[in-house]
Amino acid sequence: MTTTLPELNSCDLAAFVEHLRGIYEHSPWIPERAAAQRPFASLPALKQALQGVVTGAAEAEQLGLIRAHPELAGKAAIAGELTAESTSEQARSGLNLCSAEEFATLHQLNADYNAKFGFPFILAVKGPTGQGLTREAVIATFARRLKNQKADEMAECLRQIHRIAEIRLNDLLGAKLEFGPQIMQWSEDLAQWSDDEAALTCAYMTDAHRATAAQLATWMRDAGMQVEIDAVGNVVGRYLSDAPGARTILTGSHYDTVRNGGKYDGRLGILLPIAIVRQLHAKGEKLPFNFEVIGFAEEEGVRFRSTFLGSNAVTGKFDMSLLDAVDADGIKMRDALAAAGHDAAAIPSIARRRADIAAYVEVHIEQGPVLLEHGLPVGVVTAIAGSSRFLVDLQGVASHAGTTPMHMRKDAAAAAAEVVLLVEQRCAQGEALVGTVGQLQVPGGSVNVIPGACKLSLDIRAADDAVREAAVRDVLDGLAAICARRNIEFKVEKIVEANAAPCAPWLMRQLGDAVQRSGLPRFDLLSGAGHDAMAIAALTDVCMLFTRCGNGGISHNPLETMTADDAEIAAQVLLDFLRSFKPQ
Repeated sequence: MTTTLPELNSCDLAAFVEHLRGIYEHSPWIPERAAAQRPFASLPALKQALQGVVTGAAEAEQLGLIRAHPELAGKAAIAGELTAESTSEQARSGLNLCSAEEFATLHQLNADYNAKFGFPFILAVKGPTGQGLTREAVIATFARRLKNQKADEMAECLRQIHRIAEIRLNDLLGAKLEFGPQIMQWSEDLAQWSDDEAALTCAYMTDAHRATAAQLATWMRDAGMQVEIDAVGNVVGRYLSDAPGARTILTGSHYDTVRNGGKYDGRLGILLPIAIVRQLHAKGEKLPFNFEVIGFAEEEGVRFRSTFLGSNAVTGKFDMSLLDAVDADGIKMRDALAAAGHDAAAIPSIARRRADIAAYVEVHIEQGPVLLEHGLPVGVVTAIAGSSRFLVDLQGVASHAGTTPMHMRKDAAAAAAEVVLLVEQRCAQGEALVGTVGQLQVPGGSVNVIPGACKLSLDIRAADDAVREAAVRDVLDGLAAICARRNIEFKVEKIVEANAAPCAPWLMRQLGDAVQRSGLPRFDLLSGAGHDAMAIAALTDVCMLFTRCGNGGISHNPLETMTADDAEIAAQVLLDFLRSFKPQ
């Protein structure tokens, strides 16, 4: 028999604590303290209140909570001494069916973990979807987290406890997620198409890219949208309004990926609104504006080193000279488009008219740890940092590693090492300023040869364009000075220059109001990553909703993750935003 939120809001303290007794292992003090915050406006509000009690507790209380949890497939599990909730959860991942080898591995991991940290390993074994992790995934996560520092691991254990509590609360209150599970499943389904067998890579106009586009188009049609794949490869779904003269709200994100990327970067912002439209269509509900979901064909710049191809086409700012860009195999972009059945000459016709567009809203995983550290599922983006990217080619002299004196060397790699440290030092000096050397290679390098050449990338970003531009000048001047001192020749090629894009306050306000109506606090944050919204800002006012990213906030990585519950909240917030939207 399920418990209801009105029951929890109206019962006395003892009954409240008793209802929630199984949510946190042997820790009734958590609901006791949270009860004072009643009434809770929503289930997310209740979850946040309970989480807030734990976050605000003394470290000794937090450690006590962690230590109240059993080891995975440990002695208590073998002896049948787990709580009913823990027994069900461990069984869901098949931990009661471990082979002798798996039991031995888990036993050793438990012992090593306790020896290092002094508390048991905590993992929400029902996983991001609530359907359960495999034993292999549990063991891999265990081994990976064993490498963490104690403070980081304690924080992760508390996050996992909150996830366990979230799933248990869903069960207790009979909560049915309308959007989250479908979004997560679609993300898994899309990941089957990849340029690499062992990793998720979806580069512009490859076979995997085209198959992904076709699948998105199918889901859009099934959701009740008018669909086309345009000349640049954007997948466009339109849910038309019955209102005469209706303008259009745009949403979407990119479906291409970085090499060896994650399943949610970009794709969340396409799949989530498709799920919303599917529900609207099933209910026969129309909006007072046209709602257009765009799966932008290219944002990451993996194949042709050109970003925002899809969104720039929509704004009318596509650079047609890029059609002659070539990939690593010497294939021109125009030929790749033609091979995929696209007419590159039609790209200018993709551009939208400003007068037809009411606004643009994009949902995206944060790709960072800020929401995670604040214990919040969603946040409102204030601005998208501007970005300057360069490729640098350093040319020294290759010579014998044993016979060339140190003071006579023209070592291109040593110069590059200085540049890396320069970027780190200079970009630590500005507010909301970051700098990265993400690529570093010695072509044809050998263990016994002084590097005669080195190639590296520079990526400098800031929320303020003046701050970014000053950092770029200082880094490039410093690079020149390093090379002059070391007798190294250099070439610098700029590959990206994108100005910062502030989000429109009037849209941020409406998005923030929708967050608060969900029972959560509004939280604002900057985006350090670039997004299609940066390009669309040339066409209309933009706003963004970030969704929490798990595993420490990691992204552009197979470990990138989120939960069905967070996807659900983001979808409910966007749906509320759409239903309540007031044009400027």
